[in-house]
Amino acid sequence: MRIILCVLFLVIIFLPLETVFPQNKYDFYEADFFPFSVWYSGGKARAPMLSEITPESKEEWRRDLEQIKSLGFNTVRTWVEWAACEPEPGKYNFENLRLLMELAQEAGLRVFIQMYVDSAPDWVAQEFPHALFETQSGHKVYPQSAPGACTDNSDVREAVLNFYTETARVASGYPNFYGWDLWSEPHIINWAHLDYIPNVQFCFCPGTRARFRDWLQEKYGTIDELNRAWYRSFKDWNEVDPPRFSTILSYTDFIDWKTFIYQKLVDDLKMRYDAVRIGDPDNIITAHAVGASLFQSPYVGAGATDDFLMSDPVDFYGVSIYPKHNHPDRHWSFTTLRTVMDFTRSANREKGGWYVGELQAGMGTIALLISDPVIPDDHRIWAWSAIAKGAKGVNIYAYYPMSSGYEAGGYGLINLDGTLTERAVHAGKIAGVVDRNQELFLSSVPVKSKIGIVYNPLSQMVGGMQRRDYPGAHTNSLIGYFRAFADQNVPVDFIHREHLEQQTLSQYKLVIIPWPIMITREAAEGIRTFVENGGYVLAEARIGWNDERGFASEIIPGLGLHEVFGVREDEVNMREAENFQIEIINTGHPATSALQNGDVLQGRLYGKSVMPLENREVDILARLENGKPALVSSRYGRGEAMLIGSYLGWANHPDPQPVNEAFFMNLLNWANIDRPFTTSHDGNTVSPVEVRLQENQNGYVLFVINHSETDENVTVHLRVNEDGVYTLRDIIQDERSTLQSENKILHIGMQIGAKHVKVIDIRN
Repeated sequence: MRIILCVLFLVIIFLPLETVFPQNKYDFYEADFFPFSVWYSGGKARAPMLSEITPESKEEWRRDLEQIKSLGFNTVRTWVEWAACEPEPGKYNFENLRLLMELAQEAGLRVFIQMYVDSAPDWVAQEFPHALFETQSGHKVYPQSAPGACTDNSDVREAVLNFYTETARVASGYPNFYGWDLWSEPHIINWAHLDYIPNVQFCFCPGTRARFRDWLQEKYGTIDELNRAWYRSFKDWNEVDPPRFSTILSYTDFIDWKTFIYQKLVDDLKMRYDAVRIGDPDNIITAHAVGASLFQSPYVGAGATDDFLMSDPVDFYGVSIYPKHNHPDRHWSFTTLRTVMDFTRSANREKGGWYVGELQAGMGTIALLISDPVIPDDHRIWAWSAIAKGAKGVNIYAYYPMSSGYEAGGYGLINLDGTLTERAVHAGKIAGVVDRNQELFLSSVPVKSKIGIVYNPLSQMVGGMQRRDYPGAHTNSLIGYFRAFADQNVPVDFIHREHLEQQTLSQYKLVIIPWPIMITREAAEGIRTFVENGGYVLAEARIGWNDERGFASEIIPGLGLHEVFGVREDEVNMREAENFQIEIINTGHPATSALQNGDVLQGRLYGKSVMPLENREVDILARLENGKPALVSSRYGRGEAMLIGSYLGWANHPDPQPVNEAFFMNLLNWANIDRPFTTSHDGNTVSPVEVRLQENQNGYVLFVINHSETDENVTVHLRVNEDGVYTLRDIIQDERSTLQSENKILHIGMQIGAKHVKVIDIRN
């Protein structure tokens, strides 16, 4: 162990840091291979467990791998588990990995490795009892196969990172090895359900508390500055502890604690990345989330992640996609599927792609809960939807159904007795099409959106630890806007609050800020600069009500934004059981020109009126029932800022409001946004047909996805740079045709079957 650390120390001394540990924030990873895999690790043991190798294993595994290859898959995603692979400290057993690598190479399959350290060897808890996970109530978690111990303690961290490095040294020696997933569904603690502790929070072990103090010291510098921020009177840093309960006074400590958790998980992922890079300097490195962080809250006791932040340390970040996870009533809607994929795509926008870490293979089960069957139509929609949104890898979970645990019998592509299913054959055909068109999919990226919807998890922290009301307000507010544009096939991105803070908004003409009740001073300055330079901003009620410390602004819009919006808050009314009615009274403005006077926008929770500032010209577009202004727009610099006195996004999801959606679409006219294409099915939510466009140096790739239960005739009107004859290749059917553009528009007509997909390579 000490020898390894000494060698690493010498390497760091004599090489620049970025050479040893590449800093890949916003680097564009030039992927040269598109893995379309199934999860398989030899035999029928469920992940993360490993099968015991017997004299029959080699032939059994060979048959499975040959069948996987014959179906059309080009990769297997295997897994390596710490508990099985390091049964004694420093004594590694990679027998399963070596056998699988050799047999996969024989079969012509590449291998992608999923790392699991959440099920730690038993010796970890025995040797490092001080490092057991600890709740806010002081309860220690003694592992039961999982969850191991907390890597915030240096001895456990060293053991975990050494395991990553040793695995990398073994895997990188095989020519068919392709890449890594370092962390499946990151949290502080995984696979442990302590339901006997109310509102359980992690981690309060000595290592995490010490790490939090270090983080605070870096942020505040001195104990006096921390005392000033927290309204405390600490004499020494060792007295500082994470908050365990709420008070009615300051909750800055809670904001710091949860912000630290977000950043800690990013840093933990970076440490794993660095450890693998010691043993493998070349191959692609990914990780994947349990689901889009848009659906998570910082109140999650196991530790919430932020997909935008987690994408920084890895080449691509990904997500698990289980649209039929268990109970039929909980199946994902069309909107949820798009939201998860587009949010993950957006979090990786600067990377040029993302990964489907897990795509549901078969019927979902959790104990007695069973989903509806997964059929070939599902895989067709799910897989092509991900690729249409820029995915650069698809990994189906799993080849065999789960053989044990509370998911036993579920999530398999084939049957547990080894017989094939119809969905396995069809999924393999999709994999084959992708494999034959790798260059096209790797080189193509979704067309750039001009609209950004701001994701700001900080807004969920208003009120501190004791707040439990309206947990879905932030999520639904963002989805309410997203679905309106997505239903119309308008390209739209989610962007992070950091994009405002760093003023990296040059791509966008329109920025929408839903549920903006807590923002940072840097974000407020970013909004000001964006509008001043010609951008268009729509913000919802009470923007900047609180700053990043949880302190109220003297004037709302806060943090100086009243100057940008040209108004200040007048009155706020609150209703829970009914929407606020906001009546359009001015259709002379571009944002309301498609509406009529008397049309009513629907808002949620707050109805806020505003007063124009002195000497500011403000367009009053709509009013509350009391007659006071509630939708206003004001020029500022070369741009324009619009403020709505309620939460229109929240009111628009899960139940869309027609006037809200018409208003949202009219924002394109306001911000002078030209659409790259329109379709005959824009806005059709009864028989929805989703159209996505990608571009590459040779032309375009058009994806037409029929989510409806009926055959549809669809026409796509695609803007092109110049008139001429274009070649269209249907890559699924392998058919070619030509089409002449008219006035720089290609009118592409087609009939598409129910639950079917068209993918067309378009070249001039």
